[in-house]
Amino acid sequence: MTSWSLVRVFAGFMILLSLALGVQGSPLFHSQNWLWFTVFVGANLLQSGITHWCPLEIILRKLGLRAA
Repeated sequence: MTSWSLVRVFAGFMILLSLALGVQGSPLFHSQNWLWFTVFVGANLLQSGITHWCPLEIILRKLGLRAA
């Protein structure tokens, strides 16, 4: 698995988790404030797509994952 594909998997998991914790109809509902984390992850994906700079990808490369 490349660092870029792991970034996508991680971002998708974080979005789904924050939605599960932030949407009132969810059995895992905790607080609507978790929806701000969804906004944070989405904003990071947007800036990563525009600037081609992703802190998580840098960390994963330092841990030994190969680049995309």
